[in-house]
Amino acid sequence: MSTYVIGEIGQNHNGSVDIAKLIVDVVSRPIHDKLFNNVLPVMDAVKLTKRDLKQELSQSQMNRPYEGPNSFGATYGEHRAFLELDDEQHFEVYRYAKSKGLDFVETLCAVGCLSLLKLFTPDRLKVASRDLTNLPLLAAMAETKIPMIVSTGMAGRKELDDAVTVITKYHNNLSILHCVSQYPTRYENVNLRTITYLKKHFPQFTIGYSDHTIGIATPIAAIGIGAEIIEKHITLDRGMKGTDQAGSLAIDGIYRMMRDIRNLDRSMGKEDLYIEPSVVTAREKLERSIASKKELFAGSTIQESDLHLLSPGDGIKWADKSLLIGKQLTQDLPQNEIIYPHHVS
Repeated sequence: MSTYVIGEIGQNHNGSVDIAKLIVDVVSRPIHDKLFNNVLPVMDAVKLTKRDLKQELSQSQMNRPYEGPNSFGATYGEHRAFLELDDEQHFEVYRYAKSKGLDFVETLCAVGCLSLLKLFTPDRLKVASRDLTNLPLLAAMAETKIPMIVSTGMAGRKELDDAVTVITKYHNNLSILHCVSQYPTRYENVNLRTITYLKKHFPQFTIGYSDHTIGIATPIAAIGIGAEIIEKHITLDRGMKGTDQAGSLAIDGIYRMMRDIRNLDRSMGKEDLYIEPSVVTAREKLERSIASKKELFAGSTIQESDLHLLSPGDGIKWADKSLLIGKQLTQDLPQNEIIYPHHVS
């Protein structure tokens, strides 16, 4: 089963459609595992975030001075306005992503943001962690019947249950992503076992992980314990201006994460224990077979004390030693040679 991987552009486009498209280009680059000469699947989707600034913050907060190296405006409202793409620009990025064979996911932060659905239908709608308790927004999004993803970064069980109750009044096409809304998330706060909790208590939904740690180890581990969706912030350059850039994956990080995720997808296999056909050669070369511990002569009866184990492994195993013990040799055997079935009567 292939992990569904979402590259979260968010607002790492810095208000530029061209930058958003360049990030899509990066995501679309082929991933070549040179060790085994495999071309691996790229990310499945990219995601943008749509805000309605009239429903974003209180007026006093929007008017507060916003200074610092990551500011794009004198006030927080001006900063947010600079970063916002309008509906038509979201549509442009959507079309570009689709032309590259990618799904397009949209985070909607207010009921007013649903206006962009007049232009296009995202493959999935995302609810940010902060809006899990915004039940009117959840209802409006669920009413569209578009598949939904929710993140639990600020939620306990009650908050998640309330959200699920609202959404499932309209449909059950829901994915739940374990998340911790700490940027970056300290590793001791990640608690990946929440994924197994969610899979146990919400078996009817797809469970995944939205990662805010630095690096790629944590999302890889999340897949190992059952996450079926991974979401990770992506950018062109972690040194770019913007509060999310430093905690995102840039070109090399995206490549390495997707290489490792797709190889892990190949590695998961099935719940069984069996001899993999590809190890037959190694098994025959390296495993142990019953061999002569001393020189043995034709006509002698084999005793257990005459035997020990040596490679290669193409002979009789110790578990089957009864095939030899008590049997007569049909020919002389030097010390330290494998005893094959045709050596005994």
